[in-house]
Amino acid sequence: MSPGDLEKRIVNEIKARGYEDNYIDRSEQREIVQIAIELGGTLEGALAALAQVCDASGYVLESRVLKQIRDQIETAAGDDGRVDQKEFDLIFANVTRAVQNKRNDREVKKMIVTVMEETGNNKVKKGWFRNWYATLKHDLGL
Repeated sequence: MSPGDLEKRIVNEIKARGYEDNYIDRSEQREIVQIAIELGGTLEGALAALAQVCDASGYVLESRVLKQIRDQIETAAGDDGRVDQKEFDLIFANVTRAVQNKRNDREVKKMIVTVMEETGNNKVKKGWFRNWYATLKHDLGL
C-alpha cells in the first residue's frame, strides 16, 4: 500500500473512531496503529501519520496529553520531589487547554492523579491543617 493510500485509510479510521468527540484515546490509537501495520506500514510511520492527521484534523491524541502531564509533573516535582497545589492547578489548566474541552474537569484531574501515581511522583506539599491531594483523590473516588 502506498504512503498516500495508508494515510487516507488512517484518516478514515480516525474519523470513524473520533467522530463524536474528536478525541483519540489509547485503545483507539492502538487499533488505528494496528490496522496501519497490517496494511504494510511500520510502527514509526503509523504513529507519525496518526499524529500528523490528528494535528491537521483538530483531533486530540490522548497519548500526547499523557506525555505532557508526565513532563509537567516531573518539572513540578523538581528538586524536592513534591508537587504543591498551585503546581497541580497549573498542570490542570495546561491539560484542560490541551484537551480542548473534549474531557470534563473531573476526567482531566483523574488523568493527572493517575499519572502521578503511576510515575511515583505522588508526594505532595501539604498545608498546615489539610492534605489537598488526599481530599482530591477522595473526591475523585481514587
